[in-house]
Amino acid sequence: MNRKLKLIWDFRGLDALKTAEHQAIHLKEFANKEKLHFYESNFTQISETHTIAFIIVDEADMKIYRDALIPHRGELAK
Repeated sequence: MNRKLKLIWDFRGLDALKTAEHQAIHLKEFANKEKLHFYESNFTQISETHTIAFIIVDEADMKIYRDALIPHRGELAK
């Protein structure tokens, strides 16, 4: 079974929520345009001034996403 990875972009500041929400849209658009598989693309507000955007992908596709989109970090998806 292939592992799922969560690629993450951190946004901080008063506009972090809106920026992360917008980034999540672009992540979906990229995957669809490139015909790449993904499980979920969304955003999560951590605090009032910190929100993340993320996309969950198969480990086999991670390098394609990483090289094209340059996430801030990644972790195993739950």
